[in-house]
Amino acid sequence: MEIRNLGNSDVKVSAIAFGAWAIGGWMWGGAEHKDAIAAIHASMEEGVTSIDTAPIYGQGRSEEIVGEALSGISRDKVQILTKFGMTWEGSKGQFAFDSEDNSGKAIKIYKYAGKESVIRECENSLKRLRTDYIDLYQIHWPDNTTPIDETFEAVLRLKEQGKIRAAGVCNYDVAQVKAADAVVDIVSNQVPFSMVERSIDTEILPYCKGSGKSILAYSPLQRGILTGKIKPGHVFKPGDHRPTTKFYQPANIESINTFLDQLRPMAAMKNATLAQLVLRWTIDYPGITVALAGARDANQAIQNAKAAQIKLEPGEIDFINKHLSSLKIVS
Repeated sequence: MEIRNLGNSDVKVSAIAFGAWAIGGWMWGGAEHKDAIAAIHASMEEGVTSIDTAPIYGQGRSEEIVGEALSGISRDKVQILTKFGMTWEGSKGQFAFDSEDNSGKAIKIYKYAGKESVIRECENSLKRLRTDYIDLYQIHWPDNTTPIDETFEAVLRLKEQGKIRAAGVCNYDVAQVKAADAVVDIVSNQVPFSMVERSIDTEILPYCKGSGKSILAYSPLQRGILTGKIKPGHVFKPGDHRPTTKFYQPANIESINTFLDQLRPMAAMKNATLAQLVLRWTIDYPGITVALAGARDANQAIQNAKAAQIKLEPGEIDFINKHLSSLKIVS
């Protein structure tokens, strides 16, 4: 596994990280508890050292599973990346959307990162994760109701107390990153990035590259569609929100599968799956430090981790990019 520095910090992370959204069950249809634990263990056995989670993933469930899976594992062998700023408790902040908890009960989600809330969220995450420090603490989404300096003064306090090692942001634009960076050193920005979603190329990626900040790419497989396993007419489980998103509209599923068919011979030649090829392309992309790959069971976790073993020559990357440039996605 390739190990990379997180920005200018002393935190080192694996190029492929375990994304723990799906195992929380929220918006993904859930995962068996034992399978989720096995997935994390299998991932680590294949060299993955970094796990990314958040309180909102299953309203604490994902963090609890991560904490359980890591109990008994030497803390310096793993990096825990978690988040704050999305709450299902109370009504402070910026209303985000209506949702359901894991029992099907209606809940309202708010983006809120007031100072005391950030401190409280961190304490709750530490308990669920069964640890006394978090390697990377990230705001999950911008909260337009709280001044950025107030939010990150709380983060700075947590860093000074040794409860977090490094501070990061998620889904921040350049101006927001700069504002947060003025308060505490921001080492990373976690943003959506995949073969079919490269909007960060315009501003965010160039800025982060130029300022020495890492990009953590989430949804590098575009929530599964770039695995080649989701065909037109695919039936999704209850609670899975993906059919409501752009890339899962019938026309786009068809177009993406046509594109992936162009890559199948290359994957076969390398004895790799399409997903592995896509993940390798992602971590080779200039400016991308980490690709977050989710898994619900041990086999998926192993396959994701093995993507780091693939090597892509410059000509092969050019071949992929040539076909990618012809792919049309409709809104």
